[in-house]
Amino acid sequence: MSFEIEATLPGSKYKYRLTDKVKRFTLRDNGFIETKAGNFQFLRPLEATPQSKEGFLLKIMVDKGIKKFKLSTTSKDGMRAINIFKDEKNKLIQDKFYFLLEGLVDRGVLFKEEV
Repeated sequence: MSFEIEATLPGSKYKYRLTDKVKRFTLRDNGFIETKAGNFQFLRPLEATPQSKEGFLLKIMVDKGIKKFKLSTTSKDGMRAINIFKDEKNKLIQDKFYFLLEGLVDRGVLFKEEV
């Protein structure tokens, strides 16, 4: 998956893009970690119940120029892409996904609009 200006997950109600005012320190302040390549990575577990170790992983990667990003949900080990919106059993996980991204929208990292 390549870096894009806008990103969404299949089945999601919203698409996201980086805001114009996001900076390196903004990313760091919001839990992003700088990789050896200079990109910024945000990893969060998407579990129905905390500490259950059952669920998926939210991955957001921002390029070093802070212009484009990738958004995905994967298996717990990060190796397989997973569509969390495919099954209604994942309702709590979907809600957690929206909650995490809404936090990034509120803090000025992402801009959200309906698909």
